[in-house]
Amino acid sequence: MFKYGVIFVGYKWFPPRDLVYSSNVYAFMERFGFMSYGDFVRKSTEDVRWFWGNLPEWLGVEWFREPREVVDLSSGIEWAKWYRGGLINLSYNVVDRPVKLGFGGKEAFTWVGEDGSVKRYTYSEFKDEVDRLASFFREIGVKRGDVVSIYAPMLPESIAAMLASIKIGGIASPIFSGFAPSAVAERLTLANSRVIVTVDGYYRRGSIINLKASADEAIRISESQGNKIDYVIVIKRANIDIPWVDNRDYWYHDVIKGKRVAPEPEEMDPEEPSLLLFTSGTTGRPKGAVISHAGALLQPSKEHYFNLDIKQFSNDRLWWITDIGWMMGPWQVIGAQFNVASHLMIEGALDYPERGRVWRLIQEYKVTHFGFAATVARILKRTASDIIDEYDISSIRAFGNTGEPIDQPTWMWVMRDVGREERPIINLSGGTEIFGCFLMPSPVVPLKPSTLWGPALGMDIDVFDDEGRPIRGERGYLVAKKPAPSMTRGLWGEPDRYIEVYWSRFSGVWYHGDYALIDEEGFWYLLGRADDVIKIAGRRIGSAEVEAIATSHPQIAEAACVGLPHEVKGEVLVCFTVPRGPVADRDKLAREVQILIAEKLGKPFMPEKVVVIDDLPRTRSGKITRRVIRDIARGEEPRELSVIENIDAVIKLKDIIGILKSELK
Repeated sequence: MFKYGVIFVGYKWFPPRDLVYSSNVYAFMERFGFMSYGDFVRKSTEDVRWFWGNLPEWLGVEWFREPREVVDLSSGIEWAKWYRGGLINLSYNVVDRPVKLGFGGKEAFTWVGEDGSVKRYTYSEFKDEVDRLASFFREIGVKRGDVVSIYAPMLPESIAAMLASIKIGGIASPIFSGFAPSAVAERLTLANSRVIVTVDGYYRRGSIINLKASADEAIRISESQGNKIDYVIVIKRANIDIPWVDNRDYWYHDVIKGKRVAPEPEEMDPEEPSLLLFTSGTTGRPKGAVISHAGALLQPSKEHYFNLDIKQFSNDRLWWITDIGWMMGPWQVIGAQFNVASHLMIEGALDYPERGRVWRLIQEYKVTHFGFAATVARILKRTASDIIDEYDISSIRAFGNTGEPIDQPTWMWVMRDVGREERPIINLSGGTEIFGCFLMPSPVVPLKPSTLWGPALGMDIDVFDDEGRPIRGERGYLVAKKPAPSMTRGLWGEPDRYIEVYWSRFSGVWYHGDYALIDEEGFWYLLGRADDVIKIAGRRIGSAEVEAIATSHPQIAEAACVGLPHEVKGEVLVCFTVPRGPVADRDKLAREVQILIAEKLGKPFMPEKVVVIDDLPRTRSGKITRRVIRDIARGEEPRELSVIENIDAVIKLKDIIGILKSELK
C-alpha cells in the first residue's frame, strides 16, 4: 500500500476542458483515432518502430537524407542503432531550420542578468552568432568528433558555443559552472578536449564569481594529466581583470567579429555523438553520457510538444531553473528552439535582489511553462508564497518538476496556491543518460498528488522486483524493456562500464537505478534513487517516502532521511529536517515528526533520530544534495562539494552526524 498519500486521500485533479481541447496531444489523438492518452502511450510503447519511425515527420524534423531503417538490433538491444542510412544535424534543426521556415524575426530566447541587464535574440541573430563561432571553430581545426568543453553558466554565448560545435560535427560538453577546478579538470581530461569556452566572471547574490581563474586552474590540472588545451575562448560578462595566456586565450567577441562565411552544417549519421554530458557515478568517477544527434533532437522536442504542450511557432516561453551543465539546460534550449517557441535564461539566485524575483520574471516575460526541482518549489513556498498575489502569473499554462521526487504538500501548494488548480504539474523523471524522460504525464490526463502518471511516449517502462518480475502495488526498480534513440551510446571510453551499470542487473533490460511504485489505479510514483533505499528491520523503504511524511508536518519545510550505519542493527533511519520558521522547542518538534512517520508507515519505520537543523546542503538551483548527506553518514569523504552553495551546512552536518554515531552505538 502506498501510504504517504493519506494526507490527501481521494484527491484527484482533472484537466479543464479548454486545456484538453486546445492541447497538441488532443489534436494528435483526434487525427489518429486514439480514444485516450493511455491508448496512445500503449501503442507507442508496444510498437516503438511505428512511434519513433513516424515521430520525425510528425514533429517536422529536416533530414539531409531520409533513413532507410528505424532501428537495427543486430548487435543486441544494448547497442540499438537508430535511423540507419539517414543524415541529420541537430544544430541545423534548432538554429537554421526556424530561419529557413520564415521565423528569423521571431524571438528565440531572452537572457536576464542578476544586475538587471537583458539580452534578447531573434532566431536570425542567433543563427548569425552560431555561424560566426562555428566558422572560427573550423579555422582552429575543430573536426568531426572533437570535443568542445563549455565551462560557463546559462548565457547566450554558452548556448551558441554548444550549437556551433555541434553544427560542424563537433561534440559539445557543457560543464556545470559551479564545479571546482578539480572536477572540471577531470571532465576535460576524460573528454580529451583541447578547446574550452568560459567566461571572465558572472554575478551571484551581488558578488562576482571569477570563473576564468577557476578555468585556468582546471586547465593546469588537466594538462598535468597529459591533456593539452590549445584554445580558451573567453566570454566578457563581468568586465573584470582576469589571468591571460597569449596565443591560447581569445575573447569571444573578437573571434566572432568581422566578415565570416557561414559554414555548411556537417551531415551526420543520426547515431554520431552531439553531446557529451558527464553525470556523477556511484564510484565517484563521472560517467560520460554520449547523446546522438537524433536522440538529442527527438527526445526533448517530443516532450515539449506532446507533454508540456508547447505550441510550435508560437509565443510560448519556457523557463526551467537550471544550468547548461545539467541535462535540463540543453534540454530546454533544444526542445524550445526546435518547436520554434521561446525560452528564458537567468543569471544569479532566485531570491536576489528581491525575494519575489521569480514571480516578477514570470510576470514580466510572460512565462507560459515554468519548471524547477522540488526543492526550489519548497524554497518558494517558504520564502515567497505570501506575495504571489502581488504579481500576475496567469500566463503560466503548465508547471514542471524534475530532479527529485516532489512531496505531496509541495505538489498541492504548487497546484492550488500557485496554479489555482487550473494548470497541470508535468512531474517528469528520466536522466542525463537518456537525455529526457521515462515517466511523465500530459495535459489531458487526471493527476494525483506527486504522481508522474506513467510512461512517456515511446518509452516501454516497468517496475521490477528483485527477481526481475513486474510488480504492482509494491515498491520496486524502474526499468526500460525496449531501447529509445536518446539512450546514451555507451559511456565515453567505457563500453564495459555501460553494460555493467545499465544492462547487467536484469538481462536485456535497462536498469535505471530509481525506486518506484505503481498504485492500484495505475498511477506511477518515484520513491527516490535505489541507492537511497534504506533497509530497516529487513524491510526496504525509499528515503523520499519518509521525507514526504516528514514535510507533511505543518512546521517542517524540508527533510532528508538517510540510513546511518549501526553496529547491532546494521542500519538505522535518521531524518534531518528544516523548519518553516523559528521553533521554540526543537526536541518537541523532532518527537512529533518521529511519531508522525511511525503512524503513517508503521512502528518498524520510526526514525531512530529526527534532527531539526537550520539548513541542508544544496546546489545553486536549490536542490538538496542527498548524495553528500549519505556520504557523510557512511563515513565517506563527500564527492564534488563544489556544487554546494552553502558549504557551512555540510560542516555542521558532519559535526551532528559525528555526535549521532557516538550516541547510537
